[in-house]
Amino acid sequence: MLHLRYFVAVAEELNFTAAARRLHMSTPPLSQRIKDLEHETGHRLFDRSTHHVRLTPAGAALLPIARDVLEQVNSIPWRLSEATRPRRSTAFIGMPEGVHPDLRDRVNALTERVRERFEIKRWPGATADLVTAVRDGRLALTLARLPVAGPALEQLTVMSERLGAVVPADRFAGREAIAVAELTDLPYAASPAEITPAYFDQLDHQLAELGVKKRIKLTNTGFGATAEVISSGLAFSISMLDEKSPMRGYRMDNVTVLPFTDFHPRLETALFWSRERADADTGDLAELVEAAREIFSEPLRN
Repeated sequence: MLHLRYFVAVAEELNFTAAARRLHMSTPPLSQRIKDLEHETGHRLFDRSTHHVRLTPAGAALLPIARDVLEQVNSIPWRLSEATRPRRSTAFIGMPEGVHPDLRDRVNALTERVRERFEIKRWPGATADLVTAVRDGRLALTLARLPVAGPALEQLTVMSERLGAVVPADRFAGREAIAVAELTDLPYAASPAEITPAYFDQLDHQLAELGVKKRIKLTNTGFGATAEVISSGLAFSISMLDEKSPMRGYRMDNVTVLPFTDFHPRLETALFWSRERADADTGDLAELVEAAREIFSEPLRN
């Protein structure tokens, strides 16, 4: 390899003194190494005179070969590193509807942090389905609304969002807040159970205890249907107060969201993962979970 390096330097400089300077050696040893290479190959590689150095046909033929060999040798360290590094795998993270953009920013940060090892893909769904998918191993992680029933997974609370009353705007025009007692003559309209987290069942019971007895049950519909009945003045509901929340996108004409004066509901979101898959010694997701714990370590509040 050294002889080939010496040869390429002389072939590119066409000057033994300049090539020796480039190789940080003196000229006589360089000249001797070229002679050794010529002896080894059985071909004269340079025409030398006191006025010039030129490649012979054999030297011209050897030059691209030598460059290719040296390039292959130089690439050995990174090729070896690439061959022995853990393979990049795809990991799915569950995303319930209405995830706050600040949480999405953290998912983006996680995606960037682990990009050498994992390709993060997002998977939508309702909380119960997403948590089941983590238990079954179909998802690596999931964001999910608390509380979560069933066998325990590892979890980290990542966000707490204030909730307010979603009411007909014309009925409460000019208002900046509202008391629960002002809503007792309106039915409470919850979105269908299959798309809402279990927390809203608890919320329903709390409202009943506070005097809200009427209900409108919607089935086979989405969040837009709830906004529709509120816009018509037929009911009220409860949703996120933060203007940045994607759930505010379901608001229609004649719908506004007001904070409560005497009721302080909050919806909490947590990150879930399997304890076994996060085990530092045997888990396939240990690196991913460790990065997620760092990025989501400080819970967000609004």
